[in-house]
Amino acid sequence: MTMQGQIHARRRNRRLWAEFVAFFCVIPLIIAVAFPPSALFPLLFSFTALGIVLLHITPGFDWRSLLVPRRVDWGAVLLMSGATALTAYIVMQLTAPGDLFILVRQNPALLIMIALLYPVLSALPQELVFRPLFFRRYAEILPDGHWPPIILNATLFAFAHLMYWNWIVIAMTFFGGLAFAWAYQHRGSFTMAVILHSLAGIIVFAFGLGMFFYSGNVQKPF
Repeated sequence: MTMQGQIHARRRNRRLWAEFVAFFCVIPLIIAVAFPPSALFPLLFSFTALGIVLLHITPGFDWRSLLVPRRVDWGAVLLMSGATALTAYIVMQLTAPGDLFILVRQNPALLIMIALLYPVLSALPQELVFRPLFFRRYAEILPDGHWPPIILNATLFAFAHLMYWNWIVIAMTFFGGLAFAWAYQHRGSFTMAVILHSLAGIIVFAFGLGMFFYSGNVQKPF
């Protein structure tokens, strides 16, 4: 690489780092600290929309690459869904046993609506931002190796949920993020990542953990 090329590459890396930190660190922190819970969903919509725009203008990215059929490891999907269900059951028993399966018992119509809409309105947009955008646009500045980028991705995915100010949400989104990032980056399947995320979200709401992801229940520690 020529000297001019090296200078250009360093400038590009600095721009990518600044953009990366602003998008995945600064904006989520501002949303969590500076805004009331009632503003979370409009802010999250704006955050997601910005991420999709960044993905669209990423050099070399083609939306059709996400539509290429990839093998889904249904055994892994079943295993991870079972682990999510077991975790949700244990957490509910320890924190709010009276609310276990509350939607199943009291409002099954709402649960059906969540099951239909969550994959499209929540899981898919989040996966676009935290998987293809993260691993494609910022590939040049991600740490080397197989697991370090995946762990970083899961950490930032959990950090984006800081706005709920709940350790249960942070823990579950971190481990969920590991599974979703593994499906996308290791298995090479965006479809599998979306399926895992969708099933995890539906299971969370079915078991009653949705109350921790509800902006009306957010209690800031300050």
